Amino acid sequence: MSHSELSSPSDGPAGGTALVVGSSGIAGSALVEKLTGEGWQVLAMSRSAGAPRDNVQYVPANLSSPQSLSDALAEVAPTHVFFTAWARQDTEEANIRVNAAMLRNLLEALADKPVAHVALMTGLKHYLGPFEAYGEGDMPDTPFREEEPRLPVNNFYYAQEDELWAAAANQGFTWSVHRAHTVIGHAVGNAMNMGLTLAAYAALCKEAGRPFIFPGSATQWNSLTDMTDAGLLADHMVWAATTPTGANEAFNVVNGDVFRWRWMWQQLATYFGVEAEGFSDEPRTLEVQMAGAQPQWEQLVAAHGLAEPRLDRVASWWHTDGDLGRNLEVVADMSKSRVARFTGYRRTLDAFTDLFERYRAEKLIP
Repeated sequence: MSHSELSSPSDGPAGGTALVVGSSGIAGSALVEKLTGEGWQVLAMSRSAGAPRDNVQYVPANLSSPQSLSDALAEVAPTHVFFTAWARQDTEEANIRVNAAMLRNLLEALADKPVAHVALMTGLKHYLGPFEAYGEGDMPDTPFREEEPRLPVNNFYYAQEDELWAAAANQGFTWSVHRAHTVIGHAVGNAMNMGLTLAAYAALCKEAGRPFIFPGSATQWNSLTDMTDAGLLADHMVWAATTPTGANEAFNVVNGDVFRWRWMWQQLATYFGVEAEGFSDEPRTLEVQMAGAQPQWEQLVAAHGLAEPRLDRVASWWHTDGDLGRNLEVVADMSKSRVARFTGYRRTLDAFTDLFERYRAEKLIP
């Protein structure tokens, strides 16, 4: 088959049924939107059912329970699986045990199903190391490339890849791994949501008449970086699941542009109508800046009729602090995807502002 004959990201298989695991999260929500928009039948798996929508069947299940998965999947027959779920634990040893088991349990429950492809979302901790050894030791040079060897540390992403490869060999499906970087997209109550976190922070700053202070490190303020829009990630995962050149490969997936936070911070401040203040001397973390901000958020909710009264379901200070506080440059190379003919691109500033507009329309921010 020539490159010109390869299916495009929008070409779903006739009669295809997609199982989206972690369907209520940032990546999962974007996948459900994309797949339903393209006419797929979607099985949306999370702990609880979401709002009714056309072509979506909710499949509530506990990934840690083989019996729950067996019961949930008994009457369905997915052809394509998109795995975006994870459960953060206190140690990497526990992360490995819990998250590898979740994927293993799911794939075992699908052993007698007509699964053609499984797409697994991971991230750049593949190159940076897990939370407890993050950015320590010898890091690969930037931009990170897929052929880099694994780091000599325990990492639940590696354990998940091993589970995926073993099941693929036994069950006969193709696979893909998608290493994203700081995914921003639409979700509420997500543990790692920089987009909504920064929007909530800006709203609180504006209401209090205080500057919009960059919370991170000098390195992040000055270095090049990139990000991943959830819609682009969904495009990438569906492309790999339906395109021959996407099969049995691991890919980085980022928007395609690069920026420095010293530029982006001013753009975001301008959008929200607040005064930008950059790095000065040391990180000024959001967890410290926003400690005890729940009453102020409740005042915003009352004044603007916002939909979510709990600030901890809107903002994940710790995650944004960790991302913006890193002391190393983080940039991912997209050449492998480009050579394989994935041409998706998203300007990161547009990804932010489009997301903010959606949150405003839904009354999640003022």
